[in-house]
Amino acid sequence: MRLVVQIPCLNEESTLPLVLETIPARIDGVESIEVVVVDDGSTDRTSEVAMVYGAHVIRHTSTFGLARSFRDGADYALSRGADILVNTDGDNQYPQHRIPDLIAPILAARADIVIGDRQTSQIRHFSTFKKWMQAFGSQVVNKAARTVLPDAGSGFRAYSRGALLRLNIITDYSYCVETIIQAGNRRLQIESLKIDTNPETRESRLFKNMWHHMFKSGVAIIRSYLMFRPYILLVTLGTIFGVLATIPFVRFGILWLFNEHLRHVQSLIFGTSMLVASLLCFALLIIADLLRTNRILLEESLERVKALQYPQHRLLDEVRPFVSTNGHPSPTPQPGYR
Repeated sequence: MRLVVQIPCLNEESTLPLVLETIPARIDGVESIEVVVVDDGSTDRTSEVAMVYGAHVIRHTSTFGLARSFRDGADYALSRGADILVNTDGDNQYPQHRIPDLIAPILAARADIVIGDRQTSQIRHFSTFKKWMQAFGSQVVNKAARTVLPDAGSGFRAYSRGALLRLNIITDYSYCVETIIQAGNRRLQIESLKIDTNPETRESRLFKNMWHHMFKSGVAIIRSYLMFRPYILLVTLGTIFGVLATIPFVRFGILWLFNEHLRHVQSLIFGTSMLVASLLCFALLIIADLLRTNRILLEESLERVKALQYPQHRLLDEVRPFVSTNGHPSPTPQPGYR
């Protein structure tokens, strides 16, 4: 079994050593461990620090976002013939020593994806509102994905090779919600692992504030609903508009009996508008279902292309040694920087 640990980073010069030093150097059942740092346009020494510890570096010339960083790290892992990919953050939020527990269900062929449950209700630096929104967001995602996960927003995750071949990241904000909904609807097995997070080292750079995060996550969830379960959203809206159309039509019909309809033409106009909106929702549902069928065919084709592009036991070069807590950093940067 080959394991690749990827760390998306943006100006993590000060905290990255804490992450790299606590990644296990050996794990039972794993033949090799390789670390890749995806530098998303950092302006500090993030890349240099990663190279000193022997990690491979993928560097973006500008900031592309977390989703693109994850996708690039996943492509690299597949190209290295990885059987498992672990994603963790460069701010040292997650306990790297729990990586063996995180990948255990995949090693046991019991799960395709394992997500670390941060137990957000117990995180001290989370406000009450943030805790409530985390729980509510997870419920919405679970409904779309048909899963039961307590922490859908956690970035401490392990993916099997099969899961990486099946998942396709199309958003440019965050992969967390999208991969869960895709995996759930593609019947991949997802497990959750309770973890304790490390003390906060800095504010999140992924979003400006909670409202920005809510808006971006909401857009991602709605998009995923339209892609995978369009009937939930469109049938709901179509039914609401249909009810709103019926009420003024009934009102207009009653007034017609008393020859007062000429005074209430606005009811007829409003009802007609709601009826058109309702019919439009159901028309869009038919189109969305046809697009869904086409998307499934394209995803299956893309999965086969990935399997051909990334043979399972392909190694481009020898795995570079990674230095962990019980070792010492390499005195010179390791090759592999690009």
